Amino acid sequence: MDDLIMRRLTSADVPALSVIAKQTFYDTFTGTCTDDDMAVFLEYYYNEGALQKEITGGIHYYFAEKNGDPLGYMSFRSETPEFAEIRGRSALELKRFYVVKAFQGSGIAQSMMDFFLAHAEAKKYEVAFLGVWEFNFRAQKFYAKYGFEISGHRHDFPIGNTPQTDIYLWKILS
Repeated sequence: MDDLIMRRLTSADVPALSVIAKQTFYDTFTGTCTDDDMAVFLEYYYNEGALQKEITGGIHYYFAEKNGDPLGYMSFRSETPEFAEIRGRSALELKRFYVVKAFQGSGIAQSMMDFFLAHAEAKKYEVAFLGVWEFNFRAQKFYAKYGFEISGHRHDFPIGNTPQTDIYLWKILS
């Protein structure tokens, strides 16, 4: 997408981040849990205080912007993975990766992933990894296009009282 920029967020961006984070998560996962579970989850994880702690605590957040409007966002951080297969390698974890529903399919996700992987390569990370909901086949297909493979590891990711499971994908960079 022309004129799309990736801009690192600061504390001043937290109110806008809270809005886009809540909306994109809701749009992605509505119908997979109860309305009450969704409301509690969104307020707990995407409130301004929680996001502020993440931004000031070393998690990198970026907006994918066009003309100053956020059309997507991602977050990532250096992480020491617990997986025996990649333990001891420098790793970058993609924590969140969302595009506003109205702009999905317009190339924004590709630009965001290109940025993420370029950052990982420039910083000499050996592995990139992420968790994705086991039934989000569209996202899994997207990540596979970028060389991410199913690791065989899973973790519980409940939304409130609704049980859900994420699978870990990884990509060996060097």
